[in-house]
Amino acid sequence: MDAISLTQQLIEFNTVNPPGNEEEIARFLGEILSGHGFTVEYPKHAEHRLNLVATKGLSEEKLPIVLSGHLDVVPLGAEKWSVDPFGREIKGDKLYGRGSTDMKAGVAAMTIAAIESFEKDAPLGGVKLVFTADEELGCRGAKQLCDSGYDIGRASALIIGEPTANTPYLAHKGGLYLNAKTTGVTAHSSMPELGENAIYKAARAVTKIENLTFKAVQDDTLGFPTINVGYMQGGLNLNSVPDKAEFTIDIRSTTKLANSEAFQQLKALVGDEVSIEKLVDLNAIATPVEHPFIQLISEICGIDYRKEGTKKSAPYLTDASVLTPWLDHAPTLILGPGEPSMAHKIDEYCHVSKILEAVELYKQIILKNGKRSE
Repeated sequence: MDAISLTQQLIEFNTVNPPGNEEEIARFLGEILSGHGFTVEYPKHAEHRLNLVATKGLSEEKLPIVLSGHLDVVPLGAEKWSVDPFGREIKGDKLYGRGSTDMKAGVAAMTIAAIESFEKDAPLGGVKLVFTADEELGCRGAKQLCDSGYDIGRASALIIGEPTANTPYLAHKGGLYLNAKTTGVTAHSSMPELGENAIYKAARAVTKIENLTFKAVQDDTLGFPTINVGYMQGGLNLNSVPDKAEFTIDIRSTTKLANSEAFQQLKALVGDEVSIEKLVDLNAIATPVEHPFIQLISEICGIDYRKEGTKKSAPYLTDASVLTPWLDHAPTLILGPGEPSMAHKIDEYCHVSKILEAVELYKQIILKNGKRSE
């Protein structure tokens, strides 16, 4: 088995989330890994939904390296695909299918790299694979696994295989997704003085948010935090005073502004007229350029993070928001073969050559990290 054929087989599993149904794909990968000497566990996320944790070569001498990816994919979208989204078709250097980029190619490359890294000299400290369910809707599989009391242990380093076209990133912003609501008193629109307009309350809050600049210093890697109102609805009909309105807020935080502080600043701004519910609460992660693991990555990938203009952060959230602090803040890298611009797109594809390249990069990292002093 190679990473290309394994990616094709993974694409055939329909793990569109919702509902996910990651049990079959988790057990399929688990059988492959157990056949190569890995100890495999399937922590349950929900009915027909499993996470997968596989380990090999663990020792007392060194902490293992952890490679992680997710098994679910996003819906197909309203537009018609020109190829079968679960058909594993290859045209030239492109392997098509839902999840090819995000991120079954990454999962396949990690699986093959982990297996092959034991063919000659076993990596000191061993390897741990953590493949999660229910990532696409807010890293819920990883968070539930963490909150369940599962013993994840510690790690010498963590690699997240999200799509980066094999460019190694050291950081990503956090995400605080909120749903805000205002309430009022309905009345006939010809007598608005008898009512209390919930939309006006929401509009006042949104205007304040538009002009909000968070009190935070600039993050060297992630810049400044941002905020956006993305969706709004309210009212009953044209000729009534609206007694309810709601809107969503998307805050992207940095290591210099934790989500909890961003939330407090927002609450102080909008006041008591607005009630706010947290939907997703994931903090930013970043590993310093000076860390010895990152220096190793620089050598392997031939990248100079100190050079002006070198991109160091991913634009999206990953399971690292949960796994990195859970693994005692192990140095974290985001590195995967998928094309970032193709994630969640119609006719999603991943370059075959990138998948093969990722296997070699992962193997080098696994083996050379085993020789790296802590």
